[in-house]
Amino acid sequence: MKEYLKGSEMSSFSVRLPAYKLINIRKLNASLCTVRIDSLSRRTILTGSGFAVATSVAVAAVTVAGLAVAAASSATSGVISTSPGNPKALVSLGMTKFRKNEVESSLEDFNAAMKMSPEMRPYLWQRGLSLYYLSSYEEGAKQFRDDVAVNPSDTEEAIWAFLCEAQLIGAEEARTQFLKVGRDSRPVMRAAYECFQSGTSPDAILAAAAASMQTGGHDAFYSQLYVGLWYEAHNQPEEARKAILSAIATPYARLSGDYMVSLGKVHAVRRGWIPSI
Repeated sequence: MKEYLKGSEMSSFSVRLPAYKLINIRKLNASLCTVRIDSLSRRTILTGSGFAVATSVAVAAVTVAGLAVAAASSATSGVISTSPGNPKALVSLGMTKFRKNEVESSLEDFNAAMKMSPEMRPYLWQRGLSLYYLSSYEEGAKQFRDDVAVNPSDTEEAIWAFLCEAQLIGAEEARTQFLKVGRDSRPVMRAAYECFQSGTSPDAILAAAAASMQTGGHDAFYSQLYVGLWYEAHNQPEEARKAILSAIATPYARLSGDYMVSLGKVHAVRRGWIPSI
């Protein structure tokens, strides 16, 4: 879950990984005008209404302008097949269902994809999120730990492994087995990692997003989301509620099409804070 570009610092980047690894722009700042992804990363390109998945020879062009995120693949790959026998199609279907709060059914799709293509397992972070919201914390923790094993710089996977384990054994005990990852270049996620790992107040997460708070941008959303998750892990449901509802009310949440915005909404519905997505 690590790919992320600061608004004015970069306009393009490229990553190259095996074909079954999916591409993600989940950490994309909405202030970027254009991002071009050559070949494949390990995540899925998301759009406001869904997503597209490219194959190993793809060149995906992503244009961000408010609500718009467009993805194109190369002539040799085309759009992912919708065949139920295609594991990537099943991942896409599972993601669509998760966005609609059909979490149980999303897990069925992720599991089916994994059964068809076992090598995808350590890259199915989406499956780990569904497991968390189905209270399958032990399997969720295993999913995120498997993810970190192949991507030892993934801050968010380490945090989500902790979130699962905190529900099983408590935050203090879970902290003793907190996954070590490389230093995150993103101030907000670096602060989040440090607060979750140490147990210190999550105020530092908000402080890291200070510049974004007035505009309600990317960092404002992510800081409040992870503050809410910190409070949930530490059995402070009212503080968790305030933070996550604030996160999903940001302009970024309204406009970005970010999968983690959908997660924030699923969280709020499943905790009884809002009636529906």
